[in-house]
Amino acid sequence: MEYRTRWDTTMRALKLTVRMDDRTYVPRIIKVRSSGTVDQVTVRLLPGQILTDYAEQSERLARTFGAEDCRVRSAASLIPSWWPGGTEGWMGRYISWVLPRRTDRLVLWFLTNDPLRAIVAPIPAADPPNLQALDVARREDGLIFRLRLLYTHLLVAGATGAGKGSVLWSIIAALGPGIRSGLVQLWVLDPKGGMELALGRRLFHRFCYGSDPAMDGATDAEYEEAFATLLEDLVVIMRRRQGKLRGLSRLLKPSLDEPFIVLIADELASLTAYVTDPAMKKRIAKAFSLLLSQGRAVGISVVGALQDPRKEVLPFRDLFPTRLALRMSEGEQVKLVLTDGARERGARCDKIPESLPGVGYVTVDGETEPIRVRLSHITDEAIADLVNAYAPDLTGPTDPISVSTLEGAAA
Repeated sequence: MEYRTRWDTTMRALKLTVRMDDRTYVPRIIKVRSSGTVDQVTVRLLPGQILTDYAEQSERLARTFGAEDCRVRSAASLIPSWWPGGTEGWMGRYISWVLPRRTDRLVLWFLTNDPLRAIVAPIPAADPPNLQALDVARREDGLIFRLRLLYTHLLVAGATGAGKGSVLWSIIAALGPGIRSGLVQLWVLDPKGGMELALGRRLFHRFCYGSDPAMDGATDAEYEEAFATLLEDLVVIMRRRQGKLRGLSRLLKPSLDEPFIVLIADELASLTAYVTDPAMKKRIAKAFSLLLSQGRAVGISVVGALQDPRKEVLPFRDLFPTRLALRMSEGEQVKLVLTDGARERGARCDKIPESLPGVGYVTVDGETEPIRVRLSHITDEAIADLVNAYAPDLTGPTDPISVSTLEGAAA
């Protein structure tokens, strides 16, 4: 696609020029690079211009140049963002140190051929898994998106049918070899009666899910206490690890003796806003707050999924450094999940069609530009294959509230 021939006219029409002393100055294109799916147009800013000036015109830029979409990114963030380990990995830090930061430039990403319209097949898991670069999704530029999970927490938000299950199962699949070896433990909460995650029960070290109290003979308080107990058990492990590391190291390196623990909590609202017993609600909130604020350094990460990202539903939302927003019902919800200004920079989650489940935008703490990805589509048959391939020989206890329903499902 040719950009230079229509560039000056477009900049004037969108009021992205500067007029001084009877002369009009136009931002200059430095280079154009195409990956086949995305055209990256590097632009030198005029004095006084900022990234937001172009982000506010991104939809018009896309329409003018015949692209499906346009996103605005700072030039400095492009080089390390897709490397293994991300910007926090050794390669990302080295490149950021060697290469000067060009604050006078930005890059316009014109999406010319969207590879995310096609369903993403399950991505083969690395053995052993790189816990700071898990292959879980495909990016819109055709590259694999690598998720850092060790030493961080992940919040996943999206409307019903947006593909939150794809996110959770893609992460589980990427961790599979580590689960089999004992390097990784999954502690799983599924308040939807086990409907989403019970197929992978043999992969989980601990598993607790809600069910109908009338069928199980449990009261609401007993139902909610099962979740609180599991979380408090994990807090005990966290504090034991803190004591073990005190004075020796600030970070735990996962091993077979001290595995990396991932707490997966589906439908977080059922564990926060919708808890009916005041004592259980307080216990659950306290345990979650402790794990989110102190668990990262000792090898405990939380992956939480929900539909409603408001603070009254998830009061500790700000304790999740990594965010993934799928299709949202309203544009205002985007800024509640991602960073301020993310929608203006292209993360229009409210515009994602229902026909593209698993498509979303990822932001990482410290980086302003969202990354558009599509998570793998994991079928029930693929889950069965995961279980057969990676289930450890010994499984952990099932929490009491879940036993009868699990037996009934097996029957």
